[in-house]
Amino acid sequence: MTAPVAPVPSRSKTREKDNPLQIQGTYTTLIDHLRSMGSLVIAFSGGTDSTFLLKAAKDALGDRVAAYTVAAPYHIQWEIREAAELAERIGVRQILVQEDTIPPAIRQNPPDRCYLCKKALFAEMVRFAEREGFRHVADGTNADDRAEYRPGMQALQELGIRSPLLETGVTKRGIRVISREIGLTIWGKSASACLLSRIPYGQEVTEQDLRKIEQAEVYLLGLGFKTVRVRLHGNVARIEVSPEERERFFDTEMLDAVAEKMGDFDFAYATLDLPGYRTGSLDEGL
Repeated sequence: MTAPVAPVPSRSKTREKDNPLQIQGTYTTLIDHLRSMGSLVIAFSGGTDSTFLLKAAKDALGDRVAAYTVAAPYHIQWEIREAAELAERIGVRQILVQEDTIPPAIRQNPPDRCYLCKKALFAEMVRFAEREGFRHVADGTNADDRAEYRPGMQALQELGIRSPLLETGVTKRGIRVISREIGLTIWGKSASACLLSRIPYGQEVTEQDLRKIEQAEVYLLGLGFKTVRVRLHGNVARIEVSPEERERFFDTEMLDAVAEKMGDFDFAYATLDLPGYRTGSLDEGL
């Protein structure tokens, strides 16, 4: 499946990131910073941020960079396949680690699941980097991520993980604009997150639930929605689409078709979230 593409980011009045000289300057600063790091293993999901970082690291370090991807039951399977294609296209060696079960520590979906997951993942990446002779382990955290609730960032700090985009002040908009300019096809890809973010804290996570959530989202993406989340509340699917796409549901044929399909995916009920998609809607109760 082709990655969903978000609407073109709106241009600011100043268009500061669209100035060719500023675009080149931002990328040059990042390249110089990466070059100074010597060698790098990057946590690579195939998302906009990690793909941009991987391309920049390849330009800066050549073969002294590797992409590290974990395929766990709570990861979106088509994105794992897409990550492999992107790593090959960029020309970077990819290490793909297959995990077949949900770790006991996060099966009950605790509020600190991101911390626990990232601590385990990046600890293994650090061990890999030490075995293979890489100087640093890095992730795609960007300068805008500091404003969001991201408990996993604590794990990165504890393990000494580098975030070159954050360190050089590269924002999400900057990533999209520069990615487009340097020919990365994923420049407009919608933001994503692991499937655990679709399930409320404290609700047990099962492989069956993860797969039906993914099937439901793939179905809705196939209908042309650009941004989709299917949040699972017991046996209820709460569908989030971007605010500007909600009006597509003001049609009885669309409602009937989606309701029937959600039933096929073994949801007892399906509802539309009225405000629409927003990052971390399940964190709102914290």
